[in-house]
Amino acid sequence: MDNKQSDHDDVNLKGTLVSVFIVGIIIVAMWVAVYMMYVAR
Repeated sequence: MDNKQSDHDDVNLKGTLVSVFIVGIIIVAMWVAVYMMYVAR
């Protein structure tokens, strides 16, 4: 039972890591877009 629980935790951690990377990429993309608009004006 403990082994299945740790496998489940690993899957949760991987999903959380992927979610954090996706959110981070979106935030960085927004900052880059705003900076490009600022530079272009």
